[in-house]
Amino acid sequence: MICRVCDSKALDMVIDLGEQPWCNNFLKKEEIGKEPFYPLRVLYCQDCHTSQLDFTVKKEIMFGDHTYLSGVTKSLSEHFRNVAAEVDSRFFAHQKTKSVLDIGSNDGTQLKHFQSLGYEVLGVESSKTTSKLANEAGVPTLNEFFNQETMRGIGKQFDLFNAAGVFFHLEELHSVCRAIKDGLKKDGVFVVQFLYMKSIMENLAFDQIYHEHLLYYTLETIEKLLNRHGLEMFDATLQTIHGGSIVGYVGHTGSRPISDQLKKMRNKEDVSGCNTIGAYRDFDMRIKLMKEENLVYLRKAKKNGKKVFGFGAPVKGNTMLNYFDVGPDLIEYLVEKNQLRRGLYSPGMHIPLEMEDELTEFPDIYYVLAWNFKKEILANNQALIAKGVEFYFPVNPKETA
Repeated sequence: MICRVCDSKALDMVIDLGEQPWCNNFLKKEEIGKEPFYPLRVLYCQDCHTSQLDFTVKKEIMFGDHTYLSGVTKSLSEHFRNVAAEVDSRFFAHQKTKSVLDIGSNDGTQLKHFQSLGYEVLGVESSKTTSKLANEAGVPTLNEFFNQETMRGIGKQFDLFNAAGVFFHLEELHSVCRAIKDGLKKDGVFVVQFLYMKSIMENLAFDQIYHEHLLYYTLETIEKLLNRHGLEMFDATLQTIHGGSIVGYVGHTGSRPISDQLKKMRNKEDVSGCNTIGAYRDFDMRIKLMKEENLVYLRKAKKNGKKVFGFGAPVKGNTMLNYFDVGPDLIEYLVEKNQLRRGLYSPGMHIPLEMEDELTEFPDIYYVLAWNFKKEILANNQALIAKGVEFYFPVNPKETA
C-alpha cells in the first residue's frame, strides 16, 4: 500500500481493532450472521504523518445507500446553521448572487441553512435514500459520487464549496481535490469540516475509527493534501461538535493571508506531538486499557442485575461494541430516533434496535454510544435522571481540545 496523501510506502501499523463489519450495515433479522467482516487497522505515514486505514471497503458498498441522517440531531443542525451564518457574514454577505456546492450533502440539512441566506445551492450525495429525501425537501441534489468527472458534468464554478464530515471518507481523494480546485471561483472559499485527530486522541474516542473514515487528519496532514492540489488553508476554528472538529477555511494558494489564529493552532499542534508515531503508540495502549475498564463496568452491572440499554446507535458505536465484544448479553437494546433503523440489528454484535418513542420500559443504565451529543442528551433526559436512570458515557469529550 502507498500513503493515500503523499504516495509514500513508509507506513507503520499503529492500531489494530481486529476484523469488523462495515459499521453502517444495520441488519434485517434474516441477514444476521451473514454480514462480511474486514480488517480495521490504522497505519501511520512516516513521511507526511497522515494516519489512515490500510483496507478500503468500496465506496459503492458504504455510500451507495445508508441510514445516516444529518437532520435527526438538533445540535448538529444548529452547528450547520452557525457555520452558514459565519461563512456568509465573513465572505459573501455583500454579494447579490452567491452559490454553494455541498459535497456529501446527505439529507440537505446544511444546504437548507444556506438557502435561508439566499444562496443558490446544489448538493452531491451518493446515497439514494438520503438524496431522495433532500430533493423532496426542496434541496436540489445530484445522486452521484463527487469527483472530477462529476464536476465537469456540472459545468460551472461556485463561490463556496462545503464538505462536512466527508473529507476523510474519500476513496477518490485526489480526484475530489482536483474537482474543488477546478470548480472554485478565483476568490471562492472551500469550507472543510473534519474530525480532529488531536481531539480523538485526547478524548480517547477510538470509536471514530471505522471503515467509512479512511483518513484521520490533523492540521499538518490535511494542509499537505490541500497544498499538493494548489489549495491553501488560511483560517480554522476548533468546534466542540463530535467531540472536537476543525472547521477549516481554504482558498486557492496565495489568495488570502494566513490568519494569526491558524498560526497559533499550528503551533499548539506541534507542541502537543500529536503528529508523531509515539502519540499513536500511546493512543493504542490507552485503547486497550479502556476496553478492559468498560468490560469490568458492564459485567459488574449484569452481575448486580442491572438492565443496560445503549443510547443511540451511531456508526461509531459499532466500532466500540465489536472491539469490546459486547452483545445482547450485556446490552439488551440500542435505543434510536432514526426511523430508517426501525426493526434492525447492529452489525457484528446483533443487538436489536428499538425506537426511543416506543419504549415500554426503561433501563437502569443507558450506555451512551452517541456520546458526542452529551449536552443535548442530558438536557433532554432530566426526567429519567431524576428517576434514577444512570447515563454512562464511555467517552467523555472535553469542552476544548
